[in-house]
This record gives sequence, structure tokens and C-alpha cells, in this order.
Amino acid sequence: MASGDDSPVFEDDESPPYSLEKMTDLVAVWDVALSDGVHKIEFEHGTTSGKRVVYVDGKEEIRKEWMFKLVGKETFSVGAAKTKATINIDAVSGFAYEYTLEINGKSLKKYMESRSKTTNTWVLHLDGEDFRVVLEKDTMDVWCNGKRMETAGEFVDDGTETHFSVGNHDCYIKAVSSGKRKEGIIHSLIVDNREIPEILE
Repeated sequence: MASGDDSPVFEDDESPPYSLEKMTDLVAVWDVALSDGVHKIEFEHGTTSGKRVVYVDGKEEIRKEWMFKLVGKETFSVGAAKTKATINIDAVSGFAYEYTLEINGKSLKKYMESRSKTTNTWVLHLDGEDFRVVLEKDTMDVWCNGKRMETAGEFVDDGTETHFSVGNHDCYIKAVSSGKRKEGIIHSLIVDNREIPEILE
């Protein structure tokens, strides 16, 4: 490096995954809530250079240079379950483009609506740390901060309980019938005998 050069020097293991200075062609950012966490998807589209770059949680997943066809799609995976994601690039008019994200073949909006019916999410603060607990109702899998938890199911008088631990804390998700057909089963998270309110994602 020449003396007088003010650019920072990073050892290979210290360099940031990407630099905002380099992301001059950033055209879209999405936050996608999956069972293993909320993932940030960023897309760069250089309409003069033909560049396409997809970042997931700051890590470069796809880089293509000199793409002469400016419309099309880029498909990649997101999260621990390798969920399929596709960015569609469509011309709107002249040199204007529209970017839409699909998750598992559905628009992001439809995917999130469907997901809200098949999952419950709770956020709690224990021992100075934040935890995001997700129940996948179709499989009864429980995720906490991106990891699938070891669980034990138990039948009780008024429904079922799915037990697991977060640190030294005893937790369970109680499933009881609402008594109403449209509402179905109500799931509640209990941590140290205290009910945690659900959040809507």
C-alpha cells in the first residue's frame, strides 16, 4: 500500500462481508421472516454495466457481470432450511425496472400471509439476551434464534404441551382448542410459568 493512502487495511478474517460504498447499484432490500430468523436480502442491478448481485444477510450469494439482458430472474436459497427465493426483474417503462421477491414460488406478501397461518412467533428477553421462538404448526417444530429445538410432546387434560429449554429456563407451548371452528387451536408460549405474548410478523 502506498504511503498517504487513507483506505483501511483489513486482515482477511476482519474484512466486512461487503461495503456500502461498493453497493452503488443497490435497488431493493427485503426483510424475510423465516423460522430460523429474519433475513435481509439486498439486490444490486447495474443497468449500464449489466451487473446483478444478490446478498443474503450481508453475504454475497450471486454475482453476475455484463448481463446484456436486463430483465429476468435470479434464484437462490435463504436460511437454514435453504428456502427457495427468486428476484424477478421486469421492465416497467423505458429504463425503469420493477423488482419483486418470491419465496417458495409465492409473492413475498402472499408467502407472509400464508406463513402467519402456519406459524406462531414470540420474542422474549431472558438473562440479558433476546430470543425469537417460532412454532411451525404443521410440523410442530420449534425454532429458537435460528436453531431447531429438541422438544418433548405431552398430552394434558385440555390439550398438548411441547416442552423445550432455553438456557436454564423451562419452556413449553400449550395447544388448546378455542372451541370455535374458525379459530381452531390456540398456541401459547409459557416460560418459567409465565405466558409470553405472541408477536405478528
